[in-house]
Amino acid sequence: METRAGDPGAFAQFDLSRVDSPAFVIDAAKLRANLQMLADIRDAADIKVLAALKAFSMWSVAPIIGEYLDGVCTSGLWEARLASEFYDGEIATYSAAYKPEDLEEICRLSDHVIFNSPAQIGRARLILEAARLSAGDFDIGLRLNPQVPTGEVPRYDPSSPGSRLGFPIDQLTEEHMEGVEGIHFHNLCEQDLEPLKATWDRVFDAIEPWFGQLKWINMGGGHHITRADYQREELIEFLRDAREDTGAEIYLEPGEAVALDAGILVGTVLDTGWNGMPVAVTDVSATCHMPDVIEAPYRPAMLGEGGEGEAIRLGGPSCLAGDVIGDYNLPVAAEPGARFAFLDQAHYSMVKTTTFNGVPLPSIWLWDSETDALEQVKRFEYEDFRDRLS
Repeated sequence: METRAGDPGAFAQFDLSRVDSPAFVIDAAKLRANLQMLADIRDAADIKVLAALKAFSMWSVAPIIGEYLDGVCTSGLWEARLASEFYDGEIATYSAAYKPEDLEEICRLSDHVIFNSPAQIGRARLILEAARLSAGDFDIGLRLNPQVPTGEVPRYDPSSPGSRLGFPIDQLTEEHMEGVEGIHFHNLCEQDLEPLKATWDRVFDAIEPWFGQLKWINMGGGHHITRADYQREELIEFLRDAREDTGAEIYLEPGEAVALDAGILVGTVLDTGWNGMPVAVTDVSATCHMPDVIEAPYRPAMLGEGGEGEAIRLGGPSCLAGDVIGDYNLPVAAEPGARFAFLDQAHYSMVKTTTFNGVPLPSIWLWDSETDALEQVKRFEYEDFRDRLS
């Protein structure tokens, strides 16, 4: 998989020695620019836009997100709690399966509670009825699986054969739609408008009989709206048509688009050697800090990477043989102490970090490229590693 992001933007002028290593550095100015773009589309299309916490949940910037978007979407009880504590606006919660003991609180915290199957709604009926009496008003939604594969990587494609995500659209019946107030589908991964159109063609035909019943239709995430080459004007027209055709409120839930190119991961070369090619051990770990490098797999872009000379293979400090980031032409001499940075690391990398092998977590910094203000938001210590174990 090849990333379609990696614009250095203002980071091209950032002095990497200003922060410790490893460290995530988030540019508040770029974050605001992404959010403004999303808000402009929201206003032009007359829809609602929620930020997906599963992709970017740096809650210290929640006030910035609240200035632009309509709320957040969450993936279960803990994210819903985080949303209620720090974020403004609506909360839409979807999980592939809810634990019964979590549902009452999820209903209390959420404006939309989205289920993965009609059977789950049926089993939760008594809990939902009790929650309506005690927890207030919330909508019940159903996630559909459009069965339209569009993704480059099958494991990231919700429509892959055998997928557990969403109720198969070819099984939908009138009985399944009883009490359903909203439809949710999420079928994209770092994609643009054409895959959304293909998905919507299938979903539209399947749910058309219930257009008068549905309050909202949530088209999920995976929309790379803030990428430079995204077809934004066409998207606005598409969303307007969807709202007019269905009579329902239309929602989008971008995750990556919120923080696209808004963060870097700074690292340091610790040691170098030769094993048929130049190799280096760094304090950045693919398995601990950027697991999608291994899972996708993909090669993250490097800030200022050169194009000449022999590449050096960068890997992390863990004992995992596969903890390899990739082969790079560093913009500086590849020697111990050299600083480097990977681009577009704000989304997913931050939320997926682990302390496998006792590898330290990167600190978190907030930089504003417009004012040059720099603040360390979080530094992780040994106790953070110790206290998650027993």
